[in-house]
Amino acid sequence: MANGGPVEHGFPHLETVRASITALYRRMSYETVRTFATSVAPADVAFADTDDLHLGAQRVAHELVRHYGLPDARLIVSFREMTHAANVELTAGPEYFVELNDRFRTHRRDIGAALAHEVMHVCLHRLDLSFPRTRDNEILTDTAATYLGAGWLLLDAFREDGASSQKLGYLTPEEFGYVLAERALLFGEDPSTWFTSAQGYEAYVKGRARAASDARRPPLTAAGWTGRRRYARDRRHAQDHGPLPDGDTGVPYAFSAGGSEPLRVSFPCPTCHQRIRVPVRGRVRARCGLCRTVLECDT
Repeated sequence: MANGGPVEHGFPHLETVRASITALYRRMSYETVRTFATSVAPADVAFADTDDLHLGAQRVAHELVRHYGLPDARLIVSFREMTHAANVELTAGPEYFVELNDRFRTHRRDIGAALAHEVMHVCLHRLDLSFPRTRDNEILTDTAATYLGAGWLLLDAFREDGASSQKLGYLTPEEFGYVLAERALLFGEDPSTWFTSAQGYEAYVKGRARAASDARRPPLTAAGWTGRRRYARDRRHAQDHGPLPDGDTGVPYAFSAGGSEPLRVSFPCPTCHQRIRVPVRGRVRARCGLCRTVLECDT
């Protein structure tokens, strides 16, 4: 939790974010991800200053448990002085103890944001889904919470001005916006009306632009002129001289050929980011086997 200190911006963790979305689809399946088509509603996690602190926190926690589909999980929420925003003790269940920073006693409207992250830890624990490194695992947690409809609360908790700042979670504000926009594209949502933080909305707009660019990269037919020209040049090189070694191109697609096999190109699906491999033969319609997105390509 950044509190008055500098807030990191941009997209430094984007590859881990994309890997997290792929991991979600692989572990949960396309059908399960589609059950999260409705986000947590602002009214369901609203917290008025007149609400009882502990009863209100338990109510919000219960709503997030319900949203994530953990009906047999019981969260006991307490408050104490600590460095981080919150902490959850991951056990076999069904009871889980969540500690929130004492700061939330007076910043109650952000309790839902802190709990969105911690309850997702429980969800991922039960799914047995994790990354080896601690920081990557936290990025997975933020990404999953946002992609499954509760992480917009974390972005809305971002506030920054000349005198102070607050940010919850491990993603940058723009990365939260990116994942939120990816979700919005998938389910046809418009989360812009939910923001109470002007800085959170600005970060969402920047993330939305980055997410939209994923669908405009070659060999997709929606790619722009510059990308198409670069792709044609790389394709000629692969046809005449063979594919370049991985990592030498600086582009998301890669050509491959082996023996008598025709030249093929692989590229990330703009929805789930799993790599798709198709033959190089002009117009091709490809269907991602993981998220079932149908892609129009010009290979």
